[in-house]
Amino acid sequence: MGGWAIAVHGGAGVDPNLPPHRQEEAKKLLTRCLNLGISKLRSNLSAIDVVELVVRELETDPLFNSGRGSALAANGTVEMEASIMDGNGRRCGAVSGLNTVKNPVSLARLVMDKSPHSYLAFSGAEDFARQQGVELVENEYFITEENVGMLKLAKEANTIVFDYRIPAVGSETCSAVAESPLQMNGLPISVYAPETVGCVVVDNQGRCAAATSTGGLMNKMNGRIGDSPLIGAGTYACNLCGVSCTGEGEAIIRGTLAREVAAVMEYKGLGLQEAVDFVIKERLDEGFAGLIAVSNKGDVACGFNTTGMFRGCATEDGFMEVNIWE
Repeated sequence: MGGWAIAVHGGAGVDPNLPPHRQEEAKKLLTRCLNLGISKLRSNLSAIDVVELVVRELETDPLFNSGRGSALAANGTVEMEASIMDGNGRRCGAVSGLNTVKNPVSLARLVMDKSPHSYLAFSGAEDFARQQGVELVENEYFITEENVGMLKLAKEANTIVFDYRIPAVGSETCSAVAESPLQMNGLPISVYAPETVGCVVVDNQGRCAAATSTGGLMNKMNGRIGDSPLIGAGTYACNLCGVSCTGEGEAIIRGTLAREVAAVMEYKGLGLQEAVDFVIKERLDEGFAGLIAVSNKGDVACGFNTTGMFRGCATEDGFMEVNIWE
């Protein structure tokens, strides 16, 4: 075994005009989460416990699109989703359609550990949360002034807005709109910059785990489910690796992106970074996405075909990096 490794992400598809202070805020949050994970790995906490803990930290901070920072659906409420997977036995749990659960990733963990199922959604997931005694909050907890403003803009434009963090003033100059109008399943969308969060970890026992959490798309249709809670699409872990994806959910679902990393490692014999590069190049068709991954050998990798991805990683040998751009 090559020791522990950890990676975190805060979404792919960053606006190239993102203000410097926003970039610094993101880097500080990613660094804080990395340091939290590092301290727990040094204390011999298991991979599955670390990914849950780190994603909870990301959900609690409103900077990215998960938990308290969740985007608003068309009806003005949140519909959060998350998943978690333990590569040791490929156990998994997932949830969708949450609007009162403070930390969706922890409810996903309870689905894995305390239910006979792998996936619960909407009222069933909320009922399970109450049965398990998890922390619940009023929907207003998730609704920020910034989110309300971006939802209003999205409705006025009659579109789905991926990057709800782009300021209203000057958004018409965003290069993602000006240079290449994008589509989702053949329908036009506006700015492409989702900010899902995720974490992947391999511990010093070689056990891999992954977790992903999101608020979805601003002004999405109510009931839409993305890739983040789908095992094999947005999240996957096995005895070889752990993977968390971010980006255009429909493209990630079509390409079963997270599972593909493990598959090409297993069937083609590729190393971790080779596998990530292959999947980003060959399995997204015309979609846009990014992912982070760790291997049971202690390797860490990331890949994306967008303008940037909020990401950070660290390994037991002292390497640590936090980045946004190439």
